[in-house]
Amino acid sequence: RICVITLAEAHPLLQNGKTITSINYQISANCSRLQNKVSGKSKRGAQFLTELAPLCRITSSDGEEYTIYSCIRGRLIEVNENILSNPAILQEKPLTEGYIAVVLPKFEESKSVTQGLLTQEEYEEVLLKRRNSSS
Repeated sequence: RICVITLAEAHPLLQNGKTITSINYQISANCSRLQNKVSGKSKRGAQFLTELAPLCRITSSDGEEYTIYSCIRGRLIEVNENILSNPAILQEKPLTEGYIAVVLPKFEESKSVTQGLLTQEEYEEVLLKRRNSSS
């Protein structure tokens, strides 16, 4: 029932041969995802995220900045601090060690969240349509 947030394989950072220069979990002057302190079985102290809550900002070598959003409502359980010192793992291993964060949706919402997700086949169809419409 946990959700691991990663970069989609179609994300521009993974497609265009860009190099990631920095990752910043400081969302605003008063909010840093690194300050998230979770304790206990009920995950006390975890920051609550909405679908549109920014998780981090990633800057590439060409100066472009990408804001990565939660895309899911729930409690922020963990952010991957390893990518701060080694941003390349975001590109080298985006689905494993290069994850961005772990979010725990509310129990009563977890079923509707997973039902709203695309299957791998549906995702590939969306990507194919995008490629065809942009060319």
